[in-house]
Amino acid sequence: MCGIAGIARHEPTGVSLDSLGRMAAAIRHRGPDGYGFYFGRKVGLTHVRLSIVDVGGSGQPLTNEDGQIVLTSTCEVFNHPELRHELEGRGHVFRTRCHAEVLVHGYEEWGPDLLQRLDGQFAFAIYDRNRETVFLARDRFGVRPLFYAQRNGDLYFGSEIKAILASGEVDPALDPRGLDEALKFGAARPPRTAFSGIAALEPGTYGIWKDGAFWLRHYYELDYPEASEEPLDVIEQLDEIMLRSVGMRLRAAVPVGAYISGGFDSSITASLARSASRHPLQSFSITYAIPEFDESLHQEEVAGAVGSTHTASVIGMDTIAESFPDVLWHTETPLLRTTPVLMYHLAKLTKESGVKVVVGGEGADEIFLGNDLFKEHSVRRFCMRRPQSLGRRRLFGRIYPDLLQEVRASESLYRLLLEAADPNDPLFSHLPRFISSRIDNLYTPEFKAGLGGLDVITELRASLPTRFFGWSPLNHAAYLEMTTRLSPYLLSSNGDRMMMAHSVEGRYPFLDHRLFEFAAALPTGSRLRGLREKEVLRRWASRILPGQIKSREKSSQRAPDAQSFFLPTSSSWIGDHLTTEALRRVGIFSAAAVGGLVRRCRAGLSTALGENQAMIGVLSTQLWHHQFVESALSVTPLPASEASVLLGDSTPILSPNTIYDPKPC
Repeated sequence: MCGIAGIARHEPTGVSLDSLGRMAAAIRHRGPDGYGFYFGRKVGLTHVRLSIVDVGGSGQPLTNEDGQIVLTSTCEVFNHPELRHELEGRGHVFRTRCHAEVLVHGYEEWGPDLLQRLDGQFAFAIYDRNRETVFLARDRFGVRPLFYAQRNGDLYFGSEIKAILASGEVDPALDPRGLDEALKFGAARPPRTAFSGIAALEPGTYGIWKDGAFWLRHYYELDYPEASEEPLDVIEQLDEIMLRSVGMRLRAAVPVGAYISGGFDSSITASLARSASRHPLQSFSITYAIPEFDESLHQEEVAGAVGSTHTASVIGMDTIAESFPDVLWHTETPLLRTTPVLMYHLAKLTKESGVKVVVGGEGADEIFLGNDLFKEHSVRRFCMRRPQSLGRRRLFGRIYPDLLQEVRASESLYRLLLEAADPNDPLFSHLPRFISSRIDNLYTPEFKAGLGGLDVITELRASLPTRFFGWSPLNHAAYLEMTTRLSPYLLSSNGDRMMMAHSVEGRYPFLDHRLFEFAAALPTGSRLRGLREKEVLRRWASRILPGQIKSREKSSQRAPDAQSFFLPTSSSWIGDHLTTEALRRVGIFSAAAVGGLVRRCRAGLSTALGENQAMIGVLSTQLWHHQFVESALSVTPLPASEASVLLGDSTPILSPNTIYDPKPC
């Protein structure tokens, strides 16, 4: 897994190695094992490499036989051996063992239809010199990021936004609507970002740039063709898909480790990885030295049951504030939660243990209806159909007596049960989450005016695809969870960004498109039966999980939130960004409104989830604005003299350690 960036010119004025060197340097953490450049009159590409397959082999950019197709990619194509065999049978000549070369020859053979054949997680760019086009693509679920900007007919792109900014040709500026989405949904929905004029390529999408114009097409879209009954051989089908998915994700020239949270999903992936791996399995977990957030006993139990060599770490509460600036630098977006700090240190622990690749359980909750949100949605719909006079709290207690104690202890579930909402609203499942922070009450009048009267929730409602309205309410919730939370937050700020900050690659067996399509076609009752989540997955897992962890309930990595920033030992940067002067300079939040929230947090009086999220949203926005908008990005270019691949429009210049020999371009 690697990092990519590039520039495409409308006019043949050239792309300098200096610009490409800065772009590569800005994302060097994604690829510490080497880098390369292609520079030409119209297009320049760069690549930073993290060696996973063909460790001692070729670098990128990579070309076809005649040099007319040039690739830079960050990808794991899990079915690359099968594709390579097919392409060789069609006459294509491979010069490396690098799996990315199947993209070069696959594009030659099939064009954009190549994407339908790929099984993997990827983002890549192909310069087609025959057609003078640049082809950008991103995987189906958005595991790998890819951003782009257009200025005066020129196209800029990169694995991270900081690569685009490092070009020196795109200035950072705030997009008020993108920020509003980030602070209400937890992340801006692609293509929107918090940066004005910088977009995220949507999952399952490709783009073609030519002559200063950029066209976008979806090649994969989520669908939920729910059946009335589950297949008689549902467990056998699930078994085949899961074993295939895990087996393909263990293809690597280096050992593959596993993250263990202590919950059901990571127990499955770790157990399967232990069985299928050619190497002894190393597993990793991290938790906080705070009893209410400590999952270490569950994590150790899973590791012992699975039989992995386990490494664990415990971090203190003060670590959140200390690490938050580094974490935000890598997320490139404001946050509402501090969980990414936990994932940042988990990746650091993994890197220090010498492991580059890990499997994790991301995607299982969204695909098999495992999040509490789905239970809450079902309960709320049931209660909303009953007369108010029955008493919703009492009614819930009668229907679900086993969960009554949990409900009494759950402020959020109490609030959800009593929240007035229209069950026919397509956003019914997610509205409580979207409005819980009430952060727009903290905006200045000027910032609100800058939104132009736009309500991002109304905009989301209007953007739903036509097919959405033919799905069941639970599948409405599943779609919204996939598109507003999984890709833009869990796989990004909480996933790729935290892992790649330490050059660690994550692989997710549950995010195999065949598994998603299998689950989406099942009756919702096969995934959520009453209040038993992941029902069919639990039936299947009873075959492969050790007895003591079969019934493990959902466990998510949790972290202290606003309280972490108001300790006696808290860093000075926190107060610096919350002063009246700092708030007025940035101009997003009302100093008076934020001042009241800060006083409540300092006094320990703000315990509601919404206020906690609002406080983190304010603080992270102020810090993000300082890091990216107010401060100039200064990057020293990576020197061309040390590049492992250096290609130009005419004759490639190769360093001695380049093992393949491209034809002259």
